[in-house]
Amino acid sequence: MKLGLKVCVAIVSLAGFAAAADVAPVRHESNAPNSAKAKRAHYVVLVSLDGFRWDYATKWGAPHLLKMAEEGASAPEGMIPSFPSVTFPNHYTIVTGLYPEHHGIVGNEFLDPTRNYAKYSYKEHASNSDGSWYGGVPLWSLAERQKMRSASLFWVGSEAEIAGKRPSYWVPFDDKFDDEKRITQVMEWLALPEAERPHLISVYYSNVDHAGHDFGPDSQECRDAVHHVDALMGELEEKLKATGLPVDMIVVSDHGMARLADRRWLSLDKLVDLKDTPTEGEQMYPKTEAEKERIYKELKAANDPRFSVYRRKDVPGKLDFSGNQREGDPVVVPMELVPITAKAKSEFKSVGAHGFDPAQFAEMKAIFYAEGPDVKPGVKMASFTNVNVYDFVCGILGLKPAKNDGDKKVLRVARR
Repeated sequence: MKLGLKVCVAIVSLAGFAAAADVAPVRHESNAPNSAKAKRAHYVVLVSLDGFRWDYATKWGAPHLLKMAEEGASAPEGMIPSFPSVTFPNHYTIVTGLYPEHHGIVGNEFLDPTRNYAKYSYKEHASNSDGSWYGGVPLWSLAERQKMRSASLFWVGSEAEIAGKRPSYWVPFDDKFDDEKRITQVMEWLALPEAERPHLISVYYSNVDHAGHDFGPDSQECRDAVHHVDALMGELEEKLKATGLPVDMIVVSDHGMARLADRRWLSLDKLVDLKDTPTEGEQMYPKTEAEKERIYKELKAANDPRFSVYRRKDVPGKLDFSGNQREGDPVVVPMELVPITAKAKSEFKSVGAHGFDPAQFAEMKAIFYAEGPDVKPGVKMASFTNVNVYDFVCGILGLKPAKNDGDKKVLRVARR
């Protein structure tokens, strides 16, 4: 899960998100046991393969995922991430059904003018474990509120109390947590007594994202990472079937990956004076209307083809990125595959990146595969936005969804 330009281009390794090198213990919350209704419900194991581009399975050959596509439902042309196509906003969109501007996690790092410009950061536990930053009702909180137990291995937001709940079982993020042990942990949770057993389990893998950043999406290292996680998915699928439980397995990613056209920073402060302006990544937070308008006009006058600039209220509707002060104002949108920052930084080292507009750069598209007793076999769906996964999971689990930006009809074709 390499992250980076907090709203636009992901670049920095998430390995520093947790300092612990050893496998972290499972944390247990004293949530209510499964209700009688919950005990009758089916199960969902939701897996994220960070940075797994929509075409990797066919490009590099991923037999287990391609088998899932044949035996279940898939989006052959990819699932469309929300803008910005970076890790934290999109993981949280998948589990809330809300666009980033509505759930509030508008980047991997950002400022909030309503909190005296306080900073949210994927690297800082104090903020990323603080539920007050997160809007919406994530799937695990929804399940717990409806007396259905849930568990999470490293999903964005799962360490925070959100909407009054945490998952019954969760693990503090540790990128060194062994890949095989993640599967072992899933199986241990599914072996719990019926009253304690989670019906929703979310799991996260970062291997493909790291390889794409460090070596590029066309590298042997990326191919090896794809094969590695594909083998893990095959193992997980086999073990889930062996339980005899009615388990639906859903594999998604948060975004794709592109090879950068230019690895040199495009620093906005070379085009406009930002020395007195709070910034984070490429986001700018001028404190007065006059400053917002000055910066907008000067960046517009630069007429640089590598980006477009808008006052936040005028950001194109297709981006769903105009209604939250955390997005900054003005807003810069990359028009070329180049890394953008508000203020000059050290050398840019990543080969691959993401964060760009998925409507303009197909490389940003993600994956969706689903298989199980509630999924029709062989269904090939047109590309859809990731806000629609939420209602799909709720339908399988029999949960009443919270208000969200998805459309229940979009994935209905995939349900038995």
